[in-house]
Amino acid sequence: MQIRIGNGYDLHKLVSDRPLILGGVELEHELGLLGHSDADALTHAIMDALLGALALGDIGHYFPPSDPQWQGADSQMLLGKVHELIQARGWAIGNIDAVVIAERPKLKPHIDPMRNRLAATLGIDRGQISLKATTNEKQDAVGQEKAIAAYAVALLVKSPGS
Repeated sequence: MQIRIGNGYDLHKLVSDRPLILGGVELEHELGLLGHSDADALTHAIMDALLGALALGDIGHYFPPSDPQWQGADSQMLLGKVHELIQARGWAIGNIDAVVIAERPKLKPHIDPMRNRLAATLGIDRGQISLKATTNEKQDAVGQEKAIAAYAVALLVKSPGS
């Protein structure tokens, strides 16, 4: 098979006294995401989509929250390590399509910086990353501003000569 697809999902609780980081970009907001690493839900969903495409498990397998070395880790660094795993197996990213679900802050002004940061981390063209934002219309924990969630799909293609 010359192409593989994977999907990923992540959700983190919003709390005070934490930075809000999505797609490797710190957003100004009174709440941030709670997690063992920097809790970047968007980047985590993308990592799970990439790993899933090659049936490599999930990020908890590679970066378990029980391991103190990942405490406060920069998710862009973790994404780089996932990308290395994929490249080592002879695969390349075709494209990534992701959506972030959050009531606030409004994410539209941050979409391009997030795409740029993710593309730089992965060494791919920003045109290979689609990023959208939506709300949950005030429904459930996300809609009540208690959490932020993200979904991602990744298409991998066999690298030439692999």
